[in-house]
Amino acid sequence: MTPELKYLALIATFTALMWIPYILNVLGRNKLADAVGYPSSPLVLSPWAERLKKAHYNAIENLAPFAAIVLVAHAAGVSNAATAAAAAAYFWARVVHALSYTLALPWLRTLSFAVAWGGIICIAWHVLMM
Repeated sequence: MTPELKYLALIATFTALMWIPYILNVLGRNKLADAVGYPSSPLVLSPWAERLKKAHYNAIENLAPFAAIVLVAHAAGVSNAATAAAAAAYFWARVVHALSYTLALPWLRTLSFAVAWGGIICIAWHVLMM
């Protein structure tokens, strides 16, 4: 397995697990029937849980282009030190993004988003310039 595929598997797993803390918050702050049903009023979430939910949505949105470019790179046989470092940077930047979004650290959130985006662009550059 290439490093790029490893980081794709790691970030997909991380993204798949991100919902657990905010769902536990939903269950703890609302009636069970409302938490699992269709309540007439919005569910109550802690501010951190609301931010984590938004970070999760953002992670899902950004997973698609990262996965696509990593899979294209793999199919094209493009894997080198730069693409491996870019995939690692994407993974760690997305972890930092989720944490900084949840903890309401706007400058760090924005910086980590930009680093992750740069990781996608780096891999895409190597794929498209081969």
